[in-house]
Formats: sequence, C-alpha cells, structure tokens
Amino acid sequence: MSGPCAYDRPRRIRRGAVLTLVFASLLGTGAATGAWSDRAEGAAAHHHPAHPNDGFAAGSAGSGRTADREAVERAASQAIEDGKSGSQAAAEVVSRSGDRWSTIYTPGEFDDFQQQLDGGYVGVGLWVRQASGGRIEVSRIQPGSPAARAGIAIGDRLHAVDGRAARGRPVTEIVSRLRGASRDRARGPAAGAGTPVELDLQRGTRHWGVTLHRTRLRTQNVTTDGPAGADGVTRIKVSAFTKGTGDEVREAVREASPHGGLLLDLRGNTGGLVTEAVTGASAFLDGGLVATYDVRGKQRALYAERGGNTRIPLVVLVDGGTMSAGELLAGALQDRGRAVVVGSPTFGKGSVQMPSELPDGSVAELTVGHYRTPSGRAVDGHGITPDLSVEHGAEKRARTVLSGLGGGS
Repeated sequence: MSGPCAYDRPRRIRRGAVLTLVFASLLGTGAATGAWSDRAEGAAAHHHPAHPNDGFAAGSAGSGRTADREAVERAASQAIEDGKSGSQAAAEVVSRSGDRWSTIYTPGEFDDFQQQLDGGYVGVGLWVRQASGGRIEVSRIQPGSPAARAGIAIGDRLHAVDGRAARGRPVTEIVSRLRGASRDRARGPAAGAGTPVELDLQRGTRHWGVTLHRTRLRTQNVTTDGPAGADGVTRIKVSAFTKGTGDEVREAVREASPHGGLLLDLRGNTGGLVTEAVTGASAFLDGGLVATYDVRGKQRALYAERGGNTRIPLVVLVDGGTMSAGELLAGALQDRGRAVVVGSPTFGKGSVQMPSELPDGSVAELTVGHYRTPSGRAVDGHGITPDLSVEHGAEKRARTVLSGLGGGS
C-alpha cells in the first residue's frame, strides 16, 4: 500500500486532477443528527489522498442523490461573471440537489481542514454529549487545554455558549459555537486561536460563568485502558482517524498483554482518514483486502499490510455514532472473520466524493461513488450490523464474549 501523501493547498488544486480520500465528519458538512451521543469540540472534516493522483472521499448515509458537477461549475462561473459569489451559487445548486454530503468549502475553510490532517484544531479542549431532557454535559476534557486549566470537569452541565442557550440544541451546533465556526458563511471564517468564548456552567448547586480563550490543540484519538481487572482485557478506544492514528493503534496492539483479549472500541468514532483506518486494520490482519470502492464506475481496492497480530482474541464495539472510516474498519474485521462485532448498528456513511476547484478558489466536493466491505456489502445507508446486537451494557457483553474466545481468564 502506498504511503500517505500530503494534500495540496486549495489554491494549487486543478479541476479533475486530484482526487482526495475523505471520510468527512458531520460537523464538516454542517449536518446535524441525533445518531451520536458524544462529540468532540475539535472534530471536523479530514482530507487525505491515498496516492498523489488517486484517491477518494467517503461521506454519506445515502439517499442516492448526487449533485451534478457541471451544473455546480456553471453556476459558480455565471455568478462570478455577474459580480456575485461563485461559492454561494455553487452551494445553492448543491443544496437543491438533495445530496447531503456534497459541499462547497471556501479557501479558508479548506485550509482549516488541511491543518486538521495533523489532528489539530482550534478550540478549548472539551467534549460534550446530550443527556436526558436535552441537557448538554461535558463528557471529556483534554489534559492541558484551556478547559482543563479552568477546572471544568466531566459531568458539568453546559447551559450556554456566548450567551446562547445550549439545552435542546444539536450537539453539532454546540460544537460549532465552541470552535467559533459560523454556521452563516457570510459572517466570515471560524474564530482563530486567542479568541474568547464565554461558557455558562453548573456542577451540582454551583452555577458559574467562565471566559476561555481558544488555542490550537492536538486531538488525542487513541487511548488505551488495561489490562486491568480479572479478565486481563486491553481496551483500545479510537475516537477518530486523523494522521498517525493507524500507527498509534498498531503500537497499542503491540504493547497489549498477550494473555488477555483486545477490545477495540469504535463507538462514537466520527471517521477521518481512510488510509489511517487501513493502517489500523493492518494491526490485526496479515495482509489482504480491507475495502473496495468505485469512482465513477472504476473499481479500486485497499489492502492491509502483512504482519499484524492475528492470534490475540478481538472484539469490536460499535454503535450508531460509528461512522465512515470507523465502519470501514469494523466491516473489514467482521468480514475477514478476525473479530466479533458487538453493539448496535452503525451510522451507514460510505459515499465517495471528489473535490475540484471552482473559479473563485473555493472547493466543490461532490459525490461520485461508494465503497464496500471485503465481502461486497454496501455500507452507505446500511451501516454495519453487529454479530451480537446489544443496546445497553454493550461493553460488559463484549468482555463476556472475549472470555469465550479465550481472551480472558
């Protein structure tokens, strides 16, 4: 498999000359869904090519509707001739098409996504989830971040961001406010490092406000727990696939106890770079097919590297928030008979997009195809169905399954 190749800056893209490999997250496309319960304040779309001139972008849970590239480009060109915004005209065509995952990026937005290739983002370092009654709660704090230094803790309720109530709002909207990403592009680009954001918080009976200043942070997408307890299981949690995540997964597998099983937790995984998911698959497989995909009818395939650990028992945890690159990995391990998949059906996000530059320098990323698991299953609109469906107590059941596979004592 070819090694990673950095993506050209938007102003250097030539229409039709470069395909990118993108599993764009929901925040990146501006879509909101109740499918996930836990979302990183720093998450966004990620772009990465498989090869310098051969790649693809994976996106949607599929309605099958796609935006027409020629219509988008014509609209942008005509708008520019009329002295109007080409990117806005292109976005209107995409919106009318009903294609949920095709989108238009301004040059500044595309540069921001480019930076996120390295797992970086501008924010305050907290994750949020929607709790009962529509409450927004802090679910995770990044060590050393502005949120951590301010003493914010897991479980704190977030009542408002910059004076706007959080309760009952989609998690994606709260994420956008924390990052300072405007949902109205006419208002300008996302807020940069050093900009303030006011939070209204509650912990028990204590109610307080705090002003944090955004900074550039690096995401921590791979965390390892264990082996701990009587079962000796090592749990590897992967929240997204940014640059370097695949190698981190491989290192975690190498360091895992050979006497216990592995629990690969992909719940809430928002996707990311497909090459990193393939590298992650290489930690568990000794080569072979990981996925196939098509770009305008041309079939291609992705393969794992040889030398992965094929002996240690493995269970994969998934849920409705497992998306795109996370689904690709879970589906590959399931189809190859390498892992038992436990949890609830995944999101179903597997369309292929190709980006091209518009006359004003903005970037149109339009759906051109789909990917499939090694057995030929379509992911788009279907997701991955677990071998063992569990709505509640999935991790406990997964550990029980591992013990049956010989992974626990």
